[in-house]
Order: sequence, then structure tokens, then C-alpha cells
Amino acid sequence: MLYFCYRKLSEHSTTLKNLKVIAFTHKYVDLKDLGNLVICNEELESRLINLKNSFDIPEIFYVGTCNRVEFVFYGAHELTPEFIKDFMHSLNFCVPSERLDCFLDQVNTYEDIDALNHLLRMSCSLESLVVGEKEILAQVRRAYERCRKCGFTGDFLRMVMDRLVKTAKEVYTHTRISRNPVSVVSLAYRKLREIKLHDTPRILIIGAGETNQNIAKYLQKHRFSNFVVFNRTLENARTLSADLKANAYPLSELPHYKGGFDIMITCTGSPEAIVDTALYESLLNGDTDKKVIVDLAIPNDVHPDVLQHHPVYYIEVSSLQAIASKNIQERYDELAHAEQIIADNIRDFLPLLKQRRVELAMREVPEKVKEIRSFALNEVFATEVGALDANSREVLEKVIDYMEKKYIKVPMVMAKDILVKTNHYDIN
Repeated sequence: MLYFCYRKLSEHSTTLKNLKVIAFTHKYVDLKDLGNLVICNEELESRLINLKNSFDIPEIFYVGTCNRVEFVFYGAHELTPEFIKDFMHSLNFCVPSERLDCFLDQVNTYEDIDALNHLLRMSCSLESLVVGEKEILAQVRRAYERCRKCGFTGDFLRMVMDRLVKTAKEVYTHTRISRNPVSVVSLAYRKLREIKLHDTPRILIIGAGETNQNIAKYLQKHRFSNFVVFNRTLENARTLSADLKANAYPLSELPHYKGGFDIMITCTGSPEAIVDTALYESLLNGDTDKKVIVDLAIPNDVHPDVLQHHPVYYIEVSSLQAIASKNIQERYDELAHAEQIIADNIRDFLPLLKQRRVELAMREVPEKVKEIRSFALNEVFATEVGALDANSREVLEKVIDYMEKKYIKVPMVMAKDILVKTNHYDIN
């Protein structure tokens, strides 16, 4: 139904006909390959200047994230395979020509109302790797702002960007698409925060891989500071411990550690449990209070006997994955609601865009009217006006002033009114 609505609107969307998007996304391009198309901030200005000049593009901005590279522009260009090839080659990527040509088979292009719909879906995170992640809106805004400051955007893309922000805020406010976390790490942190902990708990981290790095960042961000790190490779342990301002040790030293702990966070690649009852009791170092274990390893790093014989708050990855899957499904259930908000915003945006075109076109009206007035008084009717007495000339000036104001105001009001009345299309 919504696709039919977009098609219906597209019949009247001549104001959007020059909106174009050239996109490379995680849906069709391997994530490790996308990095070849990312433009660093230091080179962005020079590359886009070259692009604008080469193809006479009035307005453009570039979005580059870990899972998408997109070029959004306003211009009367046909997105033919030849144009896209020339467009991409002109950006001088450090990629062999034949490799870059392979990317061209993985490109998505959007024009007109489809381009606006795509940009709205992107900004509302409906096109993200993880639906509902709000970070994409911030990334798009930063990308636009960089290009705006460089002078690459104008009035048209300003209005488009305003609509992206407005729509995304409505989607995030009026749907549940981003309400519940879907990453195991964020869920683990949320569970951890539900447990009453004292202000400076001793945190023992076993494993220095990406998962433990991420949960450590959560903890550090929320003012946890008492860490110690163990890892099979000491160098990796030191890298993480440097960020945490903690001590680092090789995993082989774990049985000899006597610093105690309140929270154990473990995630290693071991094929079997590494924390058995004997090691756990050694790590307790005489403590008898209830500890917290966050076990994010698959298979689990903590042996079941530990849980059976000791009081533990146990947070494990399998239960968190079940919650994550449920939250993802709830987000997808919200897609229809989000898409309706997008459709409503497209419908409301088209007459505003046309109205803006009229405003820009009619900016010259006041000057033109003043030119006509001056020419009439000083050239066409100069003799007749010169023959008038002072009172008559004053009256004439008042009449002309009145008519001048009306000739400036009335057409603009009428034009706006006509546009609004003729562009209220029902898309429900």
C-alpha cells in the first residue's frame, strides 16, 4: 500500500526530479570492502570540489559510515552506468580501476521521490545493519554539516536535511523501533546495572577481545574505574588495560592473582570452561559475599559447578541472545508504523518544496516592480508627472506606493495558496 502511495505521489513530484543518490551499502557490498570507498575528512573538500566542477553539480553531500557510502546531490543528471562510472573514477580512490569497476555492479541509485524515501528510511535507521540504531541520524547530520560549511550544499538540500531530521525524530519518538537494546554487550551492561553494587567494585576482566573491550567502555563511561585485565596474549591485555588505566597480566598468572573481585567479566575463545571451582575459590581469596559473573563466552568460560556451589549473580550470553532476538523482532514489528510516518512526511514535504520554489522565484518581484515604477515616472510619463502640482504629485505617489505593495504581496500570497490547495494529495 505504501509503495502505491509513493508511486501516486511521484506523479506530482517534479520538484524532486533532480534529487539523486548513489549508494554503496552493507546490503550489497562486503563491509571490509566498503572501507575502500570511505573519504577521510582531510581529503573530502578537495575531492568534492573536483566532483562539483567536473560534473557541474549545484549541491552535494557525502555520507560515509562503517556500513554505507552515499553521495546525495541535486542536479539534472541521468544516473546511467556511464555517468556513475565517470563519477566514481573522478573521486580518485586508491583502488585499481578494475577493482573499482567491480563496485559499480554493487551500487544502488535513487532518483526523485525514491531518493527522498531512501534518505528518510536511512535516517530513521530502517536501512541500518541493526534497525533502530539512532547513531545513523547523528552521522548523517555531521556529514551534511561538514559539506554545508564547505559550501557544497544549498537551499534545496537544506530543506531535504530538515525533513530528514524531523521525520527521524518522529519515528524515534512515536514508535518503539529503538526502545530496547539489541546488542549482547548493551544488554549485559543493563543487567549489570540492575544489581546493587557499591561505588568502586573490583572488576576482573578475563579476555581482551572485542566483546570485553566494548563492555569495558560501557563501564568506564559510567565511572567504573577499578579494573584488572588478564588475557592469553599479554600485548592485547596491555592495550585494553592502557585504556582502562589498569594492570595487565597473562592468563597463565590468573591462578596466582590475590587481588579479589566483585565483578568477573569473561569472554575468551576457549573450547572449554577456564574458571572451575578450584580457580574460582582461589580468586575469591577468602571472600564469602555474593559475586557477579558476566560470562559472554560461547561456550561458557565458567564451569556449572561454580554456580552450583557458590552464591552468584550470573549473566550469560545465551539468555542475553534470547532477549536480543525478542527485541529485534519487536523493532521489526514497528516498521509499518515507521513507514507510515515517512509516507506522511513525504506527502507534507512536496507542497512545501514547491512553495519554496515560488518564494525563490518571486524574490525578484519587488525589484522588478520598483524598476517599472521608476521607468514609468522618470521616462514614460516624465512630462505628465512634471506638469503636476505638488498636491497632485503627492496623491499620485501614494497611489503608486499602495499599488506597488499590493502587486508585490498579492501574487505571492495567491501563488502559495494555489500550491497548497493543489498539492494536498491523499496517500492513505
